[in-house]
Amino acid sequence: KSKSWTSASGRLIGGKPFSRGALYLMLRNRTYLGEIVHKGQSHPGDHAPIIDQPLWDAVHSQLADNTAERSSGTRSRQPSLLAGLLFDPDGNPMTPTHAVKKGTRYRYYVSRQLITKDQRESSDGLRIPAAEIEQLVASRMRQWLLDPASIYQAARFSDASAQRQFLARAAEIGKIWPELPGARQRALLTALIERIDVGADQIEIHTRPSRVRALLDGAATPLPSAPDDEIKIVSVPVRLRRSGREIRMLIDGNDPCPTAKPDARLTKLLIRAHRFRAILTGSPGVPFAALAKQGGVGRSYFTRVVRLSYLAPEITQAILDGRQPPDLTTDK
Repeated sequence: KSKSWTSASGRLIGGKPFSRGALYLMLRNRTYLGEIVHKGQSHPGDHAPIIDQPLWDAVHSQLADNTAERSSGTRSRQPSLLAGLLFDPDGNPMTPTHAVKKGTRYRYYVSRQLITKDQRESSDGLRIPAAEIEQLVASRMRQWLLDPASIYQAARFSDASAQRQFLARAAEIGKIWPELPGARQRALLTALIERIDVGADQIEIHTRPSRVRALLDGAATPLPSAPDDEIKIVSVPVRLRRSGREIRMLIDGNDPCPTAKPDARLTKLLIRAHRFRAILTGSPGVPFAALAKQGGVGRSYFTRVVRLSYLAPEITQAILDGRQPPDLTTDK
């Protein structure tokens, strides 16, 4: 705890647990190393150190690693897989951000000028839901890892055994991709992708296939650039539909590695529809206005929503499973 003391007015100050900032200041205090700092310069002091140099170096190495992890977003519960890779149609970086509404955390990638307020007249910037574009990019890279021909073209080996090992390793990572930790997925994506350009009608993923060699070691550290480190562009047709400040990304064509993603708002609407239907069937002969009042909504809303409870079972199940068409939303 911090040192406690009583002010002249009798107010008790301090005596509280150290904050993270205070701990960082303490760990960076070179006085403990037997030095003094003057005008940003460190000099040997007359006092004896209470820690040795190896311990100091180990602590500061850990602090540096923590800083790098926080800046890349790998330590968060939902790491931003594409942080530092996305660029909007005007070439502006897109920054990961989030908003919390009714206890639910929504992640986005936003054009930097929308955050810094340095918005140009020629651009409105983009604000795209993070989960959608992350799923799209990860799906395309996973498809690539599962394609032996693409992997063979990316890195050829003179040794047949090494080639087979390489293909097997790439396929293994592609198969278990959904189970990989977020930090591992991000490491793989940043190793293979140079940048991602988000356009109005397509997304261009700039990849460096030769870097896939790093996967052989089970690590995703990018290999040093070489003259033959050729960039290949994977283009994915999309449609960006704006609804207020929100933009929904509609992918043209079938996702080669689909992942079910139920729409929480649609699911909630279906639940409400069946609740309204229970009110309707349990109160025969009661006017709709009275039923709507019982449900706590207006008559028009009640009649529109209750119709959803009569959807075909196959359609209802598809919505609950997240297999509905991408343009089917609560707005339609």
